Amino acid sequence: MFKFRKEQEIVNIAGVKVGGQPGELPTVLAGTIFYRGHKIIKNESRGTFDKNAAETLVNIQETNSDETGNPHMLHIYGTTPENVCNYIDFISEITDAPFIIDSSETEVRKKALEYVTEVGLSDKTIYNSVNMSISKDEEQALKNSDVFSSIILGFNAIDSSMEGRMKILENGGGAIDRGLLEIAEDCGISNIMVDPSITPMGNGAGIALRMTANVKAKWGYPTGSGIHNAPSSWNWLKEQGKKDPLVYRMCDISSTCMQQMATGDFVLYGPIENAPYTFPVAAMGDIMVSEASAGIGTDLGQPSNHPINRLL
Repeated sequence: MFKFRKEQEIVNIAGVKVGGQPGELPTVLAGTIFYRGHKIIKNESRGTFDKNAAETLVNIQETNSDETGNPHMLHIYGTTPENVCNYIDFISEITDAPFIIDSSETEVRKKALEYVTEVGLSDKTIYNSVNMSISKDEEQALKNSDVFSSIILGFNAIDSSMEGRMKILENGGGAIDRGLLEIAEDCGISNIMVDPSITPMGNGAGIALRMTANVKAKWGYPTGSGIHNAPSSWNWLKEQGKKDPLVYRMCDISSTCMQQMATGDFVLYGPIENAPYTFPVAAMGDIMVSEASAGIGTDLGQPSNHPINRLL
């Protein structure tokens, strides 16, 4: 196991701590809700949905978090300015957990920034993400907001090697005029969480695991990813999943442990329906990492809710 010489940052987002040396804190898990095609959504453009079903899903994630000790966040995916505000309202009413705001649409992300600032939820919000495609308008929207936590996406479309991904964080790597870390700091982001960017299987997905450790070694920032996107992009696995859905689900969920073994601090594990399976897997990973780290001089000082204290 690893112990980093670089002091490791621990960010605190509405009481949820992320980061530290491997084995120190439990892995933070974020399930995605209101994703495209989510069956609980009734009208996507307006953002109406089955509130009872949504609350049940959130409660199941929360219950698994309470039992294992792995802290949880909600990964809210919006597709219109209207629905993202409805989703934020609902999640903030039923849970105190922090939430990640995400969308493929710039205008939706900008609206979410404006809205959480307006209603006083900035301290619970994680922006996803500061990346190489961020526009000046989006930078300004982030700067104008009160949001101070963000995921920084280490994706480099010009050079997807580990070196290229590290450079885009540090100095822009020739793809953009300055590094993403500098952009984030200029936008008022003090809680930085780095996502090394999961690319498809066969197209450098494993590089993200090596980069996880490199980011922590170089800067000490909390690091993690949506690693389930690797098996979900694997065509062979999709075909196997048609024969036996359990095969697909096992690979999808077990990928969480790969991110943990690569010193990750947080995992966006995909559909929130997978919470009952992902939390036990992550708890097992945390126990193993903690036991492996105990003999190499890491001052663990683990909280009482760490799986190693909660489940053994």
